Amino acid sequence: MCQARFPMPKNKKIIAKSGAALLVDCLEAHDVKYIFGVPGASLMPILDVLHDRGPEFVVCRHEQNAAFMAQAWGRLTGKPGVCIATVGPGATNLVTGVATATADRDPVVALTGQTPRAHRFQNRHQNIDAAALFAPITKWSVELEDTAAIPEAVAQAFRTAASPRAGATHLAFPTDILTGTHAGKPLVRLPDTKENEEVYDEKLAEIAKCLEHSKRPVVFLGVGSADHRSTTAVRVFLKKTGIPAVGTFEAAGVVGRELVGQFLGRVGLAVEEPGDVALREADVVLTIGYDVVEYAPTMWPTKAKIIHIDRLPADVDSNYTPAAELIGDIAAILKRLQFHLKNSHWSLTKSERASQQILLKEQARGLAHDGQKTHPARLVAEIRRALKDTDIVISDVGSHQVWLAREYFTFEPKTLLFSMGFQTMGVALPWAIAARLAEPTRRIVSCSGDGSFLMSAMELETAVRRKLNLVHIVWRDGGYNLVEIQQMVSHGRISGTKFGNPDIVKYAEAFGATGLRAEKPTDIAPTLAQAFKIKGPVIIDVPVDYSHNVGLLGKGGLFDEI
Repeated sequence: MCQARFPMPKNKKIIAKSGAALLVDCLEAHDVKYIFGVPGASLMPILDVLHDRGPEFVVCRHEQNAAFMAQAWGRLTGKPGVCIATVGPGATNLVTGVATATADRDPVVALTGQTPRAHRFQNRHQNIDAAALFAPITKWSVELEDTAAIPEAVAQAFRTAASPRAGATHLAFPTDILTGTHAGKPLVRLPDTKENEEVYDEKLAEIAKCLEHSKRPVVFLGVGSADHRSTTAVRVFLKKTGIPAVGTFEAAGVVGRELVGQFLGRVGLAVEEPGDVALREADVVLTIGYDVVEYAPTMWPTKAKIIHIDRLPADVDSNYTPAAELIGDIAAILKRLQFHLKNSHWSLTKSERASQQILLKEQARGLAHDGQKTHPARLVAEIRRALKDTDIVISDVGSHQVWLAREYFTFEPKTLLFSMGFQTMGVALPWAIAARLAEPTRRIVSCSGDGSFLMSAMELETAVRRKLNLVHIVWRDGGYNLVEIQQMVSHGRISGTKFGNPDIVKYAEAFGATGLRAEKPTDIAPTLAQAFKIKGPVIIDVPVDYSHNVGLLGKGGLFDEI
């Protein structure tokens, strides 16, 4: 790359420093606050520098969870989270978390150690081609060849991770690159890419005309609409037009509280949700920030004309073929589209209103559920009642995820977090740790099933060590229920899904956390209230009644079966 843009000051001697020190300089230049990781021998030069300066190193208990934490940081702040792992098994342990970040469209920069370059082609201890390992699951993966290349590589990694479509990047650092010296300095950060806000009025006029002739338009919100600027523009557009809206799990919170009358719920896992019905019956579907990884087009086949609005063109997909595309800044596009609409205002159709009432009735009835064990809707309703709109709820993957998506209405973006691109189990607790670091004043409630909890529960020690205030709820049923209900639909019986549990309260206490148990539905509200007053992490064990969960994969109206 051309170095002319970075002239050296005259008569000032640049002192050579180690590659590790130069790397830390670069991370500081990119305003990195935390590095999540597990130490290892190949990282010692970096850790030695971090002892004295630079980002704070958050010691984790497993590399996969370090990547999860970096992912949550990237999602909530919009700036790439950074994770680090040693060579060999450290790098391979990082893989699932890095792949999850890329699939979920969250910006992450992953750093790994590497054996010296001289050993590259030798059968040496822990030697692995890390750049090749991460290539399929990142936007960019490279092993550094020269200490002098560190500033450029780091700048490119951060820029690539954050640019649309966001995801993970990876840099591998051979130990001789880290111990080598170079008289360099970080690259001045390149300015954020300014999206082309020029929107062709002729195309906008045609799209506006298409909408004006539509009888049943639907706005379909995706992950790209969930940044605050796009969310503001979406809300103005919905209010002006009255068009009903559905959203993917990742678009949770884009529709504001004042627009809930236009909201037909979320789609993304179970079919036959009210939103699915609306999409199939629409004559025009206006997708805003939709990414096919969120909800496969084969799941919501529609004969409607599709208008695609996003920062990137639609993926080539025979089941998703837009009649028109508007590519660029979402907020600018929606503003100009409103200008071209001539006094058109829609309202919910009779069938859309009936579908909406299914969700509203379910939510209203949630608090009324009682019994020896807690009905999922009751647990969701109690969580919703206990939290403000700005508080953050984090869902792991499992049946509880579907209940939260269906029942928990949130009205601010990025306050209800899911992993849908990869649907990775075990994300909730690590995400909650990073969320607490990123958002020190909001309440953080994370939820997992007992199946996903123990996949990352070792990070409870990390939360205790750092004295983080968070509440994690374990929905306990003794099995992988989301698999079970799929088996029941397909085969009429279950197989290979049951397991045992430790005493979750004692397990939490063994780590130095507080363990609580809500044995019955009426215990939930006081237990949550107690948990929010306790300093440090709190684990709440809730036995749940999943006996009616097969309805999650059937047609809407779960309570009609109860």
